[in-house]
Amino acid sequence: MSDVHYYLVMAIIFFLCLPGVKAAPVEDAYIAGYAASILQREFKLANPELNVRNGVIKIRTDDLMGTDRAKVMDALSSIPGVAGVEAVASEKQLASAPSPWVRETAQPSGQLALQTGFLPEGHLFKRLLADPRWPHFSAAYHYTSATGDFENADNIATVSFGETIPFYRGNLGSGRRFAGQWEAGLQASVFSDFNLDAPSTDLINTDFFGAVYSSIRIGDFSAFGRLFHQSSHVGDEFLLRTQLQRVNLSFEGIDLKLSYEFPYGIRLYGGGGGLFNTDPASLKPWSVQYGIEYRSPWRLDFGAMRPIAAVDLKNYEENDWQTDVSARAGVQFENLDVMGRHFQILLEYFNGHSPSGQFYVNKMEYVGLGAHFHF
Repeated sequence: MSDVHYYLVMAIIFFLCLPGVKAAPVEDAYIAGYAASILQREFKLANPELNVRNGVIKIRTDDLMGTDRAKVMDALSSIPGVAGVEAVASEKQLASAPSPWVRETAQPSGQLALQTGFLPEGHLFKRLLADPRWPHFSAAYHYTSATGDFENADNIATVSFGETIPFYRGNLGSGRRFAGQWEAGLQASVFSDFNLDAPSTDLINTDFFGAVYSSIRIGDFSAFGRLFHQSSHVGDEFLLRTQLQRVNLSFEGIDLKLSYEFPYGIRLYGGGGGLFNTDPASLKPWSVQYGIEYRSPWRLDFGAMRPIAAVDLKNYEENDWQTDVSARAGVQFENLDVMGRHFQILLEYFNGHSPSGQFYVNKMEYVGLGAHFHF
């Protein structure tokens, strides 16, 4: 990757990591009063139970009986200062859950209208939990069994920083014709591996990734497409110590992923993509990706921990369509919300060709433990 590419990606990531510039918050009490007025005037709901916190309106599903929910969500999301609208279960519904687990009745995604406009909060397409190359902040330890250039690096530390930032979000239709939402934005990330067995903890490889993307959500269906660039660098100490024949890996590409969310926290997704402007030029372009995720509708009330698990599968034409398996399982701490991110502790397993740029032809297997932050 040229110096121009390097500084461009670093500048993008620096920009993404800056705190979002937002207008002064509108008082929650004002939003609650405005919302109650709309519900009474337009939908004849006399005494709806509303909860407004940090601009997010929560309304009981019991109060929405007999109404057009999509129209209600659209009307409430148009209120100035509203960051999101959710339909939530009543206390009577939640009271039936066994203790210490609290069951949060999952509402269809179509009942959630996220904030619209420039630099909105949230994402229409949920992050991929087990994808080793999904941009986010993380640090993990991996005990590795590998062939080729990774052979003498059993203990590896892997870190990443980056995010998916929506620049603009809009609605698909309005009122009774409200169908869903769309957004466009930017992804950027840096992924690095370090050899903990080396005296100086050698930097093994760093991948720089940047993309522009667009996504849509219609009910429980969502789609995510992007145009991206990736380039890779091998660490100097690792290169000198191993005398590795370096590959100047760099490419652009385009991909598309489709996702559907089922009841009880189950999600299936799949898609594919292709590369162009590749270096080396012989790199075969096509790939497919698919997987399954589970986000428990039950939350452990003590510690606010939610179990999550996911399996991500990839097949690359370059590697004769052999399957790379990435699996992660653990908990998400929902009371540890740092700068709008959720904190996760996950056990990790991988078996396939290395996701680390330069080493894409090397087979590897690892188990490990990671800490992950997601917006």
